[in-house]
Amino acid sequence: MTGFLTTHVLDTARGCPAAGLKIALFRLEGAARVPLAQAVTNADGRTDSPILPAGRFGAGVYELVFQAGDYLRATGQDGAEPLFLDEVPIRFGISDAQAHYHVPLLLSPFGYSTYRGS
Repeated sequence: MTGFLTTHVLDTARGCPAAGLKIALFRLEGAARVPLAQAVTNADGRTDSPILPAGRFGAGVYELVFQAGDYLRATGQDGAEPLFLDEVPIRFGISDAQAHYHVPLLLSPFGYSTYRGS
């Protein structure tokens, strides 16, 4: 079995999935950030498929970048510019190339959290 990476975003301020939020995935190779994938969350706050599927999955250091500012503006949660949160990067390591890694984002206009989900 080969592992894969999934993500989802929940809008904790509104109590719902964050639909329409853009996400980019990078692999870190030394000082370089290599772009791997881009996705937009669906009505359930998830990507339609794994953001890093089994065929491209491997051990290493990765970064998900969530375009929170665009989402907050689109949902009327933006407030004064510059926004407190605009791009939200989450850098994490994958050590088990056979596992499913799930990295969710819980988002509000003034805070966020993440964890390794299942």
